[in-house]
Amino acid sequence: MSDLMIVRLLQKEETEAALRLAWQVFTEYESPDYAPEGTAEFKKALNDEKYLAGIRYYGAFDEDRLVGILGIREDKAHICFFFVNGTYHRRGIGTRLFERMREDFTGRNVTLNSSPYGLPFYKALGFTPTDREQTINGIRFTPMVFSEKRRLM
Repeated sequence: MSDLMIVRLLQKEETEAALRLAWQVFTEYESPDYAPEGTAEFKKALNDEKYLAGIRYYGAFDEDRLVGILGIREDKAHICFFFVNGTYHRRGIGTRLFERMREDFTGRNVTLNSSPYGLPFYKALGFTPTDREQTINGIRFTPMVFSEKRRLM
């Protein structure tokens, strides 16, 4: 990994690459925790134009290679995609993506549904569970929220 890691808002034409990265990382790290129904549901979401509408994407680049993405619904401040290439795990890339997104969503509570794999990372960022783990359409998740007010306490 070069020292020139760039984290920025993605352009519309880069969305397809972001979704390919999401699928790659999901199948390697998330899918093993899911029933086949959950994997199929995730793949369906990646190809559902209605579901994908209104998502703002941020990307982390190692030189010109996209290695991490964060996708957030602008209207709800809900993160629906947050993936980093496994080769780049535990190098601060996810944290940098989150910090860059927070610049645009200052003062807003941000929600997400954490997979079992991502739970420790999200807790380390300051997210707190709002309910216990659930499974819907084969997708296992824990609803979580990041609140500036809670962090300041």
